[in-house]
Amino acid sequence: MFNVIFLTYNYMKILICIGHVPDTTSKIKFIENDTVFNKTDIQYIVGPHEEFALTRLLDLRDAGNNLKITTVTVGNRESENTIRKALAMGADDAIRVDAEPTDAFFVANQIAEVFKKGDFDLILTGKESIDYNGGQVAGMVAELLDLPSINSASFFNLQGDKMLIERESDLGKEVIEGVKPMVISSGKGFAIEPRIPNMRGIMMARKKDLQVVQPSNNEVYTDAQKYYLPQPKGKCKLIPTENAEDLVRLLHEEAKII
Repeated sequence: MFNVIFLTYNYMKILICIGHVPDTTSKIKFIENDTVFNKTDIQYIVGPHEEFALTRLLDLRDAGNNLKITTVTVGNRESENTIRKALAMGADDAIRVDAEPTDAFFVANQIAEVFKKGDFDLILTGKESIDYNGGQVAGMVAELLDLPSINSASFFNLQGDKMLIERESDLGKEVIEGVKPMVISSGKGFAIEPRIPNMRGIMMARKKDLQVVQPSNNEVYTDAQKYYLPQPKGKCKLIPTENAEDLVRLLHEEAKII
């Protein structure tokens, strides 16, 4: 006679949104009469805000917390190199929604559908992507799922079953106890520096599961009509501190702001 023992693992399941964005050193150009972003010779990276957020989750897991970390990215096949980097950093598995991330609402819809099917405890995003800087996806996901949300959190910690989120406000630092499930967007301070994948992580990433799913719908409600590059910065004039009257004159006569 054999005794059968069933083991259950109480993981906190986290869905972290990973952006596939141009490297900050890329030279941005537009084509087709400034209506299309030119992807030629552009190096793509994990969005810096998401990279710090993922690093914090990995630090918490290394500290003994039972976390199951799944990444989600809305993007075409070209985004898989970026997704593999997140897996090499230490994420457990990944989901790619096979669609062009046309606008924030479309992306939020796809993330919300992935969440519904995965029984996750937390959605974590960066506060904004560094390409469009919209900062809209986290709030839209929370609204679509009717979940509480905290925007631009500066720190995230776990104490047992409690989620503690810090956020800077006009009144100082707030410490909020979160409830599961919820949505958090991360800002500055989530981690000291991003984790760099080591060779073992890179090799393991090749074997980790990257699931490709079809988009839930293809409705897009906005369209970019034209892109504009920022104006070149003008020359900087340095005024000695003892010549304050010259500064006032230049602000009045040249800058015309006073």
